Amino acid sequence: MARKKRTSQVLEKAARRAASINSINPNLDLGNGLTLPAFLTLIETMRTRENIYNTSLSNLDKLYLEMLDTERELADMAEHMLLGVATRYGKSSVEYGMAGGVPKNQRRKKLRGESLASSSQEPLFVANVDTNTNGKNVPVTN
Repeated sequence: MARKKRTSQVLEKAARRAASINSINPNLDLGNGLTLPAFLTLIETMRTRENIYNTSLSNLDKLYLEMLDTERELADMAEHMLLGVATRYGKSSVEYGMAGGVPKNQRRKKLRGESLASSSQEPLFVANVDTNTNGKNVPVTN
């Protein structure tokens, strides 16, 4: 996903304004440093910086994609390294555990229907009680 490049509405408006002012007088000087050449210089500075910014975003996108490719390659190699240790020493070996795997003889066998979350949850059945009686749990009768 490429980052969105920036376009400046202020830059576009200033460029149109400079073109219009140029038709009045190409060397217009309004005093206090407000000259058409200074205005055009600032417009070009902004255009240059916007181009540098957008180019940097493109380069950053390229670096990000290269990093993701390298990360995938690294994950594959890490898996292959572990499988290589398993092939050489076996999945029940100490070496397999040292390489980051869980040795076969140390794996916990999960019983049918058992889950880790169910043991820490509230009971599944809650009695139908009325708690609006000054803290006393009184069964609700219908």
